[in-house]
Amino acid sequence: MSDETGKPSVNPHTGRPIPEEAAVSAPAPRPGAPANAAPGAPAASAPATGAPSQQEMAIRAALETVMDPEINLSVIDLGLIREIKFFDPPKTLVRMMLTTPFCPYAPQLMADVKQATMSVLPQECEVEILTDPWSPDLMPDPGLLGYSF
Repeated sequence: MSDETGKPSVNPHTGRPIPEEAAVSAPAPRPGAPANAAPGAPAASAPATGAPSQQEMAIRAALETVMDPEINLSVIDLGLIREIKFFDPPKTLVRMMLTTPFCPYAPQLMADVKQATMSVLPQECEVEILTDPWSPDLMPDPGLLGYSF
């Protein structure tokens, strides 16, 4: 794709040239879903650069209010939220860890995460607990625990 001067058109958001094949007109995709997405396939949750989408950032901001009752830090500060995915038909999947495998507050944390997520994006939400072991190394700031490593 090029402008009147023959120079390739540039995407104003990325500053990169727009590829010729992108010039072919195609039906506009549903907001949040890729044009070639099959039903039930994950929608685009982040640009190709790996940066989080606005929806994901808003959900993570809401999840900062969900506190671990024993440690008194948010699930975000503890690094428990590992992944947020968006699907078509509209559904949100939050994958999270627990600080201990048999956390007695797991059901309450899951309910709180689901409620906070749905307060931002009012659509079906599923919270999946990962079995991976948690460690302070997964925290954005391990110093929040009150001691240094």
